[in-house]
Amino acid sequence: MSETTGASYAAAGVDIEAGDRAVELMKEWVKKTRRPEVLGGLGGFAGLFDASALRRYERPLLASATDGVGTKVDLARKMGVYDTIGHDLVGMVVDDLVVCGAEPLFMTDYICVGKVHPERVAAIVKGIAEGCVLAGCALIGGETAEHPGLLGPDDFDVAGAGTGVVEADHLLGPDRIRKGDAVIAMASSGLHSNGYSLVRHVVFDRAGWALDRKVEEFGRTLGEELLEPTKIYSLDCLALTRTTEVHGFSHVTGGGLANNLARVIPDGLHATVDRSTWTPGAVFDLVGKAGQVEQLELEKTLNMGVGMIAIVPAESVDAALTTLADRGVDSWVAGEITDRGTHTTGAELTGSYAR
Repeated sequence: MSETTGASYAAAGVDIEAGDRAVELMKEWVKKTRRPEVLGGLGGFAGLFDASALRRYERPLLASATDGVGTKVDLARKMGVYDTIGHDLVGMVVDDLVVCGAEPLFMTDYICVGKVHPERVAAIVKGIAEGCVLAGCALIGGETAEHPGLLGPDDFDVAGAGTGVVEADHLLGPDRIRKGDAVIAMASSGLHSNGYSLVRHVVFDRAGWALDRKVEEFGRTLGEELLEPTKIYSLDCLALTRTTEVHGFSHVTGGGLANNLARVIPDGLHATVDRSTWTPGAVFDLVGKAGQVEQLELEKTLNMGVGMIAIVPAESVDAALTTLADRGVDSWVAGEITDRGTHTTGAELTGSYAR
């Protein structure tokens, strides 16, 4: 009589012990993000944040944002580099929060893998934790899900959600922006985390380049350039709100500079950004030339060297630029707010890039 073996979770491809080891490996990194308001430790069913800390606000408004990193994760997988993609995730979330003036308080993450490799998962969380430290927020929990059969053993994706707080009277938005305000651009660290479907198509499918190809213009390999982490601006933006008057911010992500800037421009006003005030980094030029991508298509997809915009009164420009310079942020006056007139959109780029 033959023996049969019953089905099990492990036989289905889910390794609970590997998941437990991943949690143990990531605990030291999560601890580095701890804020005084955080209660408990990693491993509970829910992260706890002491809301009594918000009593110092007269009317606290909670802000929430959720995002991912997109197809940039495929490059991390191919290069076997897992400790930078978390910076991207944090930047995508917290810099959406700060646009309304909110201080990021805490984040949670979701990591989906085909197979749990504890060291890889821990490396991803390490990057998220380091990003949270740069943003001043706590990483209070998350989830690692193993999806065998749906994802390959080395495939993964990440997503995150963040919560911030802003005093109601300090809420930033279109209603604060005025004619005559200055548009201050803050330099990006590169492509950040948007447009990678286009970038991958251009450099791999069309140009046939390899990730380990040395690129003279970059001073490093193609892969190293493409994995450059997203710059996190939240603490820089909050510093601006403390040192000078700020009317608004715009986080330049998918859709490009003009489209994202237009989201915070009120009806009746128009933002003009002068391309001649900066030179996009070499990676933008490479994508354009290698794929024969038209400039307008690049600008609709990539940040073109500007990762965050601050809109300030004209009299606040010097103070704003000084604050950002003191914090090591490359910034410049890139445009101004005018009447909408006959313009059909809230923002546009004019002129030619400096060379």
